[in-house]
Amino acid sequence: MTEFGADPTGVADSTAAVAAAIEAARDVAGPKGLVFPKGTYHFYPDQAVPHELYLSNTAGADPAVRFKRFALYVEGIDDLTIDGQGSHFQLHGQLGLFAVLGSTNVTLTNFEFDHSAPRIIDLTVIETGPGYRIVSVPAGSPYVVEAGQVSFLTDPSPYDGQPYWRHSSDELSNGQQVFDPVAGLASRRPPWLFENVISVTDLGERRLRIDYGSEATPDGLGMVYSLREVTRDTAAGFIWQSKDVAVTDLQARYLHGFGILGQFSENIVVSGNEFVTDRASGRIAAAFADFVQMSGVKGTVTITGNTFDGAHDDAINIHGTYLPITKIDGRTLHLRYAHNETAGFPQFAVGDELEITNRASLRAVGQATVTAVTGPTGRDSRQLTTMTVVLDRDVPADVVADPEAFAVENTTYTPAVRVAGNTFRNIPTRGVLVATRRPAVIEDNVFDGLDMSAILITADASGWYESGPVRDLTIRRNTFRRPVRNHASILINPENTVFDGPVHENIRIEDNTFEGGLVVEAKSVRNLAIRNNHVDGGTSDDSFRFTDCSEITLEN
Repeated sequence: MTEFGADPTGVADSTAAVAAAIEAARDVAGPKGLVFPKGTYHFYPDQAVPHELYLSNTAGADPAVRFKRFALYVEGIDDLTIDGQGSHFQLHGQLGLFAVLGSTNVTLTNFEFDHSAPRIIDLTVIETGPGYRIVSVPAGSPYVVEAGQVSFLTDPSPYDGQPYWRHSSDELSNGQQVFDPVAGLASRRPPWLFENVISVTDLGERRLRIDYGSEATPDGLGMVYSLREVTRDTAAGFIWQSKDVAVTDLQARYLHGFGILGQFSENIVVSGNEFVTDRASGRIAAAFADFVQMSGVKGTVTITGNTFDGAHDDAINIHGTYLPITKIDGRTLHLRYAHNETAGFPQFAVGDELEITNRASLRAVGQATVTAVTGPTGRDSRQLTTMTVVLDRDVPADVVADPEAFAVENTTYTPAVRVAGNTFRNIPTRGVLVATRRPAVIEDNVFDGLDMSAILITADASGWYESGPVRDLTIRRNTFRRPVRNHASILINPENTVFDGPVHENIRIEDNTFEGGLVVEAKSVRNLAIRNNHVDGGTSDDSFRFTDCSEITLEN
């Protein structure tokens, strides 16, 4: 990379030089490597080429963020390894780390990365008193106090001297969670740090005094209030229409916008990474939302040996996307992207297998092969929220009679899954969310103090529209530490509103260790085996809950 002008001393912007090196790799036949001699490299969005892209579970069709920029942008290049050789990458502004599009056999490995002035602001309460709190601000979070109000912003661009964004405390309060550094627990809970505020005063030395409209002494001493404006403008890593992509041995200190997103790709590995911020910085948040999201992936998803610490949402999500039917013309289905965070990319291609599902019961009523498609391309702003597919056979009569009662899933893009040997902590939601019909194994992981269920097996066609049914899942040899609230450590919860037979089938929960609490809560499952698990202190009538389940084995 230095041969193309990348600066390992951490002084100059390396963005354009790295882009030139990646482009040069396109002309090299066979396996090739892009090597960063060990050093510090800075990346700014000013020199990154904007690409119009639409990403699942982010900003949907929002035109304000349709253009994305990445420090490492790989498109149409096969057999490529990007090796950091232990380097540090420092990102600035609204910039994703990497994108891999239309490529095969790509590996990113062996570097650390972080963001200057991340769009999550972590504020530690260092003093409380009658009607006030005093908070400390991390050195990497610039701020201004004007007319008794505080706003946070980025470091300035080296090109025009302007910040890349600026948000008031009110805007950042849309996404608040609280971290207890003594207990090592994160939660989304009130009271809100900037609620009922009279004024904010800059005390110097990166300390802010927040005065409230009440003389009561607020709580929260020692807590870290982690605040964000909630727009997921991009992904830290984006893998689309690619095959055999691996992300290994990274030290990920902050993932801007979203996590690592796999979308309509095949065979993805995320292994040996450390997703943890640098606590010496005063920050605790390492991800703006999820760490890893696999949305519509086929082949295999392998997530092993990682540490997940400090997300603002789930650590791992693996699912497809239901598209509700709006109307039917013969064999043509008209579909809509129903959730505002997911739109703009093609959900089906010719030859894909499709399943029609009743939205209320989540039971399949028919299958077909797609023979023609119209709709979004994922690369431009035309027809972002609707598409049509033509089937190779007639549509079932009950679907024709009431199209809006049904949704469709792309069953070709459903992966086999292995999630193994990972550690999950400082997560305000779930550790692993899985909804796939192919064989899945969750084994040898440690879940510590998650604020919701450590494992969620879902499916819904009316909320997040995350498909689909589980047909073969094994959960074994995991350790579930410090369960909190009244959430099951393992929650099997398809969001069907009508029971018309089981949604999920063939789930085995074996040889795990639980530190008490509600162990398993299950709904609409057939053939659920819970065997040979250890529960500290033994079980009680409150350890298990079952609704609309059949063929349950609960032993030893």
